[in-house]
Amino acid sequence: MPQNFVEKICQKHVHNNSGNKLVQSGDYISIAPSYVMTHDNTGAVIPKFKSIGAVKLFNPRQVVNTLDHNIQDKSEKNLEKYKKIENFARSMGADFYPAGRGIGHQIMIEEGYAWPGTMVVASDSHSNMYGGIGCLGTPIVRTDAASIWATGRTWWQIPLVIKVNLNGRLKAGVRGKDVIIALCGYFKKDEVLNSIVEFSGDGISELNIDQRLTIANMTTEWGALGGIFMIDDVTINWLEKRIDYIEKRGLPGVSSDPAEGNTNPRLNRSNLAALKQSLNALTPDKDAFYSKILNLDLLTIEPFISGPNTVKTMHKVSEVSRKKININKAYLVSCVNSRIDDIAEAAEAISGKKVAEGVNFYISAASNEVQKESEMRGDWQKLINAGAIPLPPGCGPCIGLGTGLLEDGEVGISATNRNFKGRMGSREADAYLASPAVVAASAVAGYITAPFTIEPSDIIGTIEELQVEDKDIPAIDIIPGFKEEITGNLVFCHQDNLNTDGIYPGKYTYNDDFTPEDQARVVMENYDPEFVGRTNAGDILAGGFNFGTGSSREQAATALKYKGIQCVIVGSASQTYMRNALNNGFLVVESPSFIKYLKSFISLDKPTIYTENEIRINFKTSKIYYDEKVFNISPVGPAAQELVVLGGLENWIKNNIKN
Repeated sequence: MPQNFVEKICQKHVHNNSGNKLVQSGDYISIAPSYVMTHDNTGAVIPKFKSIGAVKLFNPRQVVNTLDHNIQDKSEKNLEKYKKIENFARSMGADFYPAGRGIGHQIMIEEGYAWPGTMVVASDSHSNMYGGIGCLGTPIVRTDAASIWATGRTWWQIPLVIKVNLNGRLKAGVRGKDVIIALCGYFKKDEVLNSIVEFSGDGISELNIDQRLTIANMTTEWGALGGIFMIDDVTINWLEKRIDYIEKRGLPGVSSDPAEGNTNPRLNRSNLAALKQSLNALTPDKDAFYSKILNLDLLTIEPFISGPNTVKTMHKVSEVSRKKININKAYLVSCVNSRIDDIAEAAEAISGKKVAEGVNFYISAASNEVQKESEMRGDWQKLINAGAIPLPPGCGPCIGLGTGLLEDGEVGISATNRNFKGRMGSREADAYLASPAVVAASAVAGYITAPFTIEPSDIIGTIEELQVEDKDIPAIDIIPGFKEEITGNLVFCHQDNLNTDGIYPGKYTYNDDFTPEDQARVVMENYDPEFVGRTNAGDILAGGFNFGTGSSREQAATALKYKGIQCVIVGSASQTYMRNALNNGFLVVESPSFIKYLKSFISLDKPTIYTENEIRINFKTSKIYYDEKVFNISPVGPAAQELVVLGGLENWIKNNIKN
């Protein structure tokens, strides 16, 4: 069976793959990632880890703890929290990086944890960034982090994979940030939602690692679960230079293991030689399957801005500059665009000039190493001389923490990755995203502009939809305790993009006194008030496409479970919703062909269709039997079955700790 790059990486990280079965998109697998990173939220993972009975890390070498989000907060409460995290990491033997060392994702790159051809996870949505170096990075939730701490692994369903061909070369001055803004604003109809993006094409050789990291980082905002670049000469050359840099400066890398000595246990020549030997095995097979292929002509990209307050709205800076949109604040901060090249570009745009009166320009390096290097090159001082306000290496205003937040009525332009309303301060402010050069030029002009002029052009991009065909699926092994087949009455909630607030109203989310019975009583209240009274235990629910989108509240999954719904079948689902469901022992399966069939003949005049028709699902054959027709479902492998049998991930962890 042919495999793409993502599937080949997953193959390397499958735990206990009996028979060495080749994995593919849709498979539920038990994964043992190379590393798991948690940052300030380590403080929330620790009690979860302890509550399941864990007393030690399964593999201390697998765990990385960083402090980066709220580092400007010097209150006794936050300092106490940080000290508890440090003490935990030290006592458990995990690798630990204190506040001021830098943003966790940047550390994962600088210290070689994110290694090409491996899988690395983090309890943060911008772990996608690791894809810039050819490492499959993807976010996990806190329960997953506790599971990896305690057992070395968790579960994952391999998403659909989309190929994005970046062709040609960029015009002078156009950067990776402009590319990802263009992708978010041009392909803005959820083309990559819940998928992993493989970047390919002849244009990627023109993009350096900093630019690739930027693009991969913001695949999060594009809607993808990950974005990864092929490993090529650019990747290898960067690693060689990085190893040279470490050796010359004597930077061994943090490790709590004395046996590793005074060398970086990851970024070294031995590992690089092994990577070079493995490249052929990691190359996608010629006939590997991709659910879509997108093409983008890099020559048609120019400086863009996103916003205000959404990445799906894109404007050419050449056109916006004529409108002279005044700004109050500018930001060169965050994990997406505060590396050495970014700071150099901003310094070049601002050199010899002064920040405009009435504008505050905040700068923060992605790490203390980046800041030191930028100081040595003179770029940092150019920004300071122009009037920029330095902040410590960390997240800060990007996530609405610390100094320099947007206030009511203000306009900000930022080289960060998110401009959601209210994220960087007041909901009554407007936030735009742009490249470091555009941000710096705007800071000195006092309005949104670019440091250079460029011949405008229209974006040339195409998309090829490749339908996933129903095909024969090998018989699935059924573990003891898991039902091979279920039957029940079909209930059809057909709305696409049914969000978590429709399934479980937000006003109940933080009611800690709510019992399972209470959750069952209010499920679907906002979507269909009749749902509770007309459904019965044992019913099987069918939903539309992108089911469970919205917030990460797990009650949107558990409320259906407590109502007695046996299983949910959807055209597609939010991956966060599916994680929350399976982490609570509740099964959500995908069957696009079945949902399309239902929509083709059932009258959709009401929010819920109570069919009173029996549906049968066989998990061994991965088939739905309904209306004398047969449809495929996503295979439910042993990794997912075990979670259902044990009642969720926390019970699974407890069971594995005992054994």
